[in-house]
Amino acid sequence: MIETSLHTSEPVALPDRSSGQVARSVIGHAVLAAMMIVALQVFLPAVLLHCGLRNGRRSAWTAFAGAVLLVALFLGISAQAPGTTAAELRSAFASVAGVLLGLAVPALTVLPMVIRAEPFGRVVGAMVLRSIGLLAAGELAFRAFGISLYSEAVRQWQTVAAGWVEQYREAKMPADVIRFAEWIGSQSYLVVSSALVGFALFVILSLLMLGRLRAWREHSAQQPGGGTFGVYLFRNFALPDWLLFAFLFGGLTPLVHGLLQKVTANVLVVVAVLYLLQGLAIFRSLLVAMGAGLFGSLLAWMLLVFLTGGIGMGLLGVAGLFDSFFDFRHFKKRKDDSHEGHSD
Repeated sequence: MIETSLHTSEPVALPDRSSGQVARSVIGHAVLAAMMIVALQVFLPAVLLHCGLRNGRRSAWTAFAGAVLLVALFLGISAQAPGTTAAELRSAFASVAGVLLGLAVPALTVLPMVIRAEPFGRVVGAMVLRSIGLLAAGELAFRAFGISLYSEAVRQWQTVAAGWVEQYREAKMPADVIRFAEWIGSQSYLVVSSALVGFALFVILSLLMLGRLRAWREHSAQQPGGGTFGVYLFRNFALPDWLLFAFLFGGLTPLVHGLLQKVTANVLVVVAVLYLLQGLAIFRSLLVAMGAGLFGSLLAWMLLVFLTGGIGMGLLGVAGLFDSFFDFRHFKKRKDDSHEGHSD
């Protein structure tokens, strides 16, 4: 099994890298991570995971600490800018805290799993669970200081939705479009699932990118047979079976009311998106099994999106849900499942 192919918790340091090179690498990763925390979170996990693969787990945590210090300095400078209000500062702090607790720290906690080359879906599932736990703990901790990350996120959601409604009215958009924007604003309790879906997508994209980088190639080459290279190709994305219980829990949404309904609705949204992604991974694996090249794959994806639309996506979501029972990707075994020539 892939998860038993490596028994060490640290990558093997490259012999030609001095302590000065490692230090410069950590500083560079810290600066890059700080920039992504503030402005571009999509590949933040990739930066931290890459630092861990290149320099070790302690260096990754060191880079994270440096990034937090740089972000704190940036927020401190922003607080001194003329015209900055307390509400704006509170909103910026809540956003940064949400990214740190929901994305950066969970990504670092799954670094040992990545080093061991554990399956794609298992890493993403563990990251989502840890995001939920850390965000919940952060909410409780910050409320002791009079700050609610959830309330700030809801306020931002409602502000954005209200802006859409105003713009649609000024543009004389159809009444149905305006009512839909108003309905979106009323569903602000889904801000939790929206954030978790975004964080899960960021981790998936980061793992896909990480699997193409030199650090991962070098790390894979150190393993017996070098058989871990293809672990983080998209076609190998398969969610853990325990997620089925989360789907069943989310399915209670129409049957319950009040706070429990909001909780189950958020769970259902996250699980539904993850199973849709698993369905897309199944579709990608079938294309690879049929030997579809770049042109054939692009054509297949275009047909899926433009011809079938929501029906095709719905069917893929169902396929993702039932993949645990039928294992659609292994009806016919492939001889070379991790060939580098395939593009995910």
